[in-house]
Amino acid sequence: MNLKHLIFRKSINHISKLSPKPASTISAAISTSLHPISGVQSSAYIENPKPISPFIRCIHLTRETKLSYASVEANVVSSDSEDEDDGTTKEFLSRFVWIMRGKLSEVYTDCDKETINGMLLVIVEKVVEEMEKGGIQRMVGLKVAMPSQDFSEDLWKTVWEASNMVLEDMEKARKKERMKQFLQAEEVKEMCRFAGEVGIRGDLLRELRFKWAKEKMEENDFYESLQRFRSGKQEKGGNVLKEQAVAAEDTPAVASLPKRKGKIKYKIYGLDLSDPKWAEVADKIHEKEEMLWPLEPKPISGKCKLVMDKILSLKKEDDPSQHLAEWIQLLQPTRVDWITLLDKLEQQNPGIHLKVMELVLGEESFQTNVRDYTKLIDAYAKEDRVEDVERILRKMVENGIMPDSLTITVLVHMYSKVGNVARANDAFESLRNYGFQPDTKIYNSMMMAYINAGEPRQGEQLLREMETRDIKPSEEIYMALLRSYSRRGDAVGAGRIANSMQFAGFQHNLEYFALLVEAYGQAGDYDQARSNFDNMIKLGHKPDDKCTANMIAAYEKKNLLDKALNLLMELEKDGFEPGIETYTVLVDWLGRLQLVDETEKLLDKIAELGEVPPLKVHVSLCDMYSRAKSEKKALQAVGVLEARKDELGPNEFERIITALCAGGFVQDAQRILQLMEAKGFAASEQVKFSLSASQVFSQKRPKT
Repeated sequence: MNLKHLIFRKSINHISKLSPKPASTISAAISTSLHPISGVQSSAYIENPKPISPFIRCIHLTRETKLSYASVEANVVSSDSEDEDDGTTKEFLSRFVWIMRGKLSEVYTDCDKETINGMLLVIVEKVVEEMEKGGIQRMVGLKVAMPSQDFSEDLWKTVWEASNMVLEDMEKARKKERMKQFLQAEEVKEMCRFAGEVGIRGDLLRELRFKWAKEKMEENDFYESLQRFRSGKQEKGGNVLKEQAVAAEDTPAVASLPKRKGKIKYKIYGLDLSDPKWAEVADKIHEKEEMLWPLEPKPISGKCKLVMDKILSLKKEDDPSQHLAEWIQLLQPTRVDWITLLDKLEQQNPGIHLKVMELVLGEESFQTNVRDYTKLIDAYAKEDRVEDVERILRKMVENGIMPDSLTITVLVHMYSKVGNVARANDAFESLRNYGFQPDTKIYNSMMMAYINAGEPRQGEQLLREMETRDIKPSEEIYMALLRSYSRRGDAVGAGRIANSMQFAGFQHNLEYFALLVEAYGQAGDYDQARSNFDNMIKLGHKPDDKCTANMIAAYEKKNLLDKALNLLMELEKDGFEPGIETYTVLVDWLGRLQLVDETEKLLDKIAELGEVPPLKVHVSLCDMYSRAKSEKKALQAVGVLEARKDELGPNEFERIITALCAGGFVQDAQRILQLMEAKGFAASEQVKFSLSASQVFSQKRPKT
């Protein structure tokens, strides 16, 4: 805006009356900035360089009186001291002077501070005059600037814009102060505390706090406006109410609410539910609900009820397809009718429920989805009906419904349970291809499948994967892996699992030490086995019969009979009594050493325990008596083993055959080999060679 055409001649005359003293040190450019009212006056001021412009006289006056911003503000305040809103007026004029000073300084860059102050004095006096007529709101309340007789149109527009700017800033400052009060309101504090408890922090909590404070302030303003409206109504209609009370005392005074403008907004937890999009969402939800779950099933009566009773009374071997077809023709069922029928079948006749459900999945009126197939597959999987599960899967794919992550999870559990590691692994990889992150249950199922299949290393890989994903495996999984490594005699693997359990913070129990003793004993490392055995005792665990037997078996690997006997004597001093497990190991050890009398004494102690000797004892006796060439006792032991042939494994068969060949019982060895092959076990080349050699160099059996 060009402020060089702002001031009218009348305003200059007004300034010239303030001081008659001339001033001759002003630039001629200032005189050209005057905007005269008439053309005559304009030519007089422009053509005559001698007279000093009234505006220059004003500047001279300000030099003599040394007016400043503070003096201008003081004059304005003193002139407005009788105003009821003195503080607000003072703030308004202070802000107004500051803004106008900047605008004048931008235009009149060559003028000094005193000149600018003189200009401000003229403008502020006119503003105060307008304020005295009708107040600040009247002066700036109009949408457009009103022309003034003293100011040019451009100047008055600038004054009007500056005044509106000042009022806006004052209103913002007022709201800011009020906002500070509502930020400390108890309701806002309570909501912030609740938000902090549910985990909301940082910028989001700060934003919510300001939002709640603003809503509280708007609510307070609304009720204050209602109160003001009611008070005004009561004051205005007080006399009318008195007159009406005389005429009709029963008619109460009613204060109506102000007419609301705009649409009503409903907000719940910050969501503006008045938005049209929520209406669309509600319509879609209702449509889905009607499609998936209508309100009620159709009433069943007459012949349709009789057919339904027949379906409910079917036996497991009956075919329900004919009755279902008749029921469909009579009722024309929807999905809710099918679900009602299936629920009744599950409660009253569970034997036929799954068969009917499988037929229902093919009906178009049932509106089958992937979850229905998953439910049927899960029911079959719990009964370990693998073939039925695979049949339903094929039917599912044929109908264009692909298995989802939940269906594949059921397959992983089922295949792991039945020991089909290959199919379980395929299902597990399918889950990963779907982008699904396996949970603890799926990991446990897969690891148990690997452990039961004799592949603990594969299970350990999944264990490490769980640790990488910060999923803590259970103690049962660790113990299952440790048990698998111990039975296989893998001391290295058992040591890894033991270290992992220690880092995971699990307490070491008796079984933990017993498995480590067994693992190191089978590996032939009796020192590590004895170290774990001693640590177990130090921690307060008393060794049981099985753990002691594992320690004796570790010494048996190295034939350290003296250390084994010393260990037994130490334990007996502490109250330990050997059991069937310890005696079994000792019988096997002494039998290999051909200590027949000592072995038979141990057999008497086993008989005193009142327990049936385990299979390993009979294998050891057969081995000992065959090598000792005791025909009667050897054949007696062979007879016991033949009766328990289903319990024998390939290692036991080979040991029996080797012992019989060594004792010269070739025919009996040949018979045992036939039993071994009948069970599907293949004899090793060494056993076959021993049997062939015994047949060639056979001798008569020794008589006892």
